[in-house]
Amino acid sequence: MTETLPAGLLPQVAGGLGVSEGGAGQLVSAYAIGTVLAAIPAIMLTRGTRRKPLLLAGLLGFLIANAVTAVSPSLAVALVARFIGGAFSGLLWGMLAGYARRIAAPEHAGRALAIAMTGTPVALSVGTPLGAWLGSTVGWRWSFAAMSLLSVVVMVIVKFVVPDAPGQSAQTRAPLTRVLGIPGVATILAVVFIWMLAHNLLYTYIASYLQQMRLALRPDVALLVFGVAAFAGIWITGVFIDRALRRLTLASVALFIVAGALLAAAQHSTVFVLLAIVLWGVAFGGAATQLQTAIGEAVGENADAANAMLTTSFNLAIFAGSALGAVIVDGVGAQVLPAGMIALSLVAVVTVGCGRRAAFPTGR
Repeated sequence: MTETLPAGLLPQVAGGLGVSEGGAGQLVSAYAIGTVLAAIPAIMLTRGTRRKPLLLAGLLGFLIANAVTAVSPSLAVALVARFIGGAFSGLLWGMLAGYARRIAAPEHAGRALAIAMTGTPVALSVGTPLGAWLGSTVGWRWSFAAMSLLSVVVMVIVKFVVPDAPGQSAQTRAPLTRVLGIPGVATILAVVFIWMLAHNLLYTYIASYLQQMRLALRPDVALLVFGVAAFAGIWITGVFIDRALRRLTLASVALFIVAGALLAAAQHSTVFVLLAIVLWGVAFGGAATQLQTAIGEAVGENADAANAMLTTSFNLAIFAGSALGAVIVDGVGAQVLPAGMIALSLVAVVTVGCGRRAAFPTGR
């Protein structure tokens, strides 16, 4: 929710800080850059640290970053706060997948990760739309303040409920270059970047797209529909991921193409746009779980290091999507964003198809 919250608040943030919507969109870019720069160093330095204290440290970083964003007097201060939030995000995303898989039975590791990643569609279906509604009702700063309060609640729950797990033993820690060289890892990282670039190119500027298409659909409602659909996507992923990872991933990326085509053909049809958002949400819901499972199975004990690279690739895509989207929105207009989504998704589905031996193996 911390990551995606600005997507539903761009007009309010832009007005409050006296910048363009493209400028406000750089709050997403700053967060992504923080994650990109911090993920790999943070995970490599903390591979041996017990997981629970590390999780609490990451959540404390979120609390501070959101609190500073809430009181930022200028875009520059807000960008610094978002950068710090992104750095802690790099730490958390790098360790969460391995943490979830480590406390479950090996034969249910994929399903355990799917359950843990349910936090993503909860954020998309409830958190981000609620934050957008709160921002439009009482002001965008209160949305970030609420995130700080929520961080406190989560930290208390982690302290008393979440089981601890050991870090990775020194004997099994492979150098980062060796992890990158494991068959399939480079292909998975390429899919992560291309697929998430297709997603963030439009998702970051969904408010601008709806406004420029003159649709009778509020951003908070669109994000709510997307998030509810994402629940369906992660449920489907949880059912099939331990026995049909390749087919599941191919279907998810292909559904992006269908959703993009519907958005491109929608013109001023709210019904078409809603259908596209539903398909888009279903396809995206299980994406993180599918990709983290693929890379976890490829690298074994070095899942945390591999997930740090996955997080870096993921957030490079977020940065590129928000930066490229700003140029498009402020230049030719948001109505052309679905075309970019289609083109990138086509490249992603071909890349998944080519990874049949190690990345997304057949006959698994």
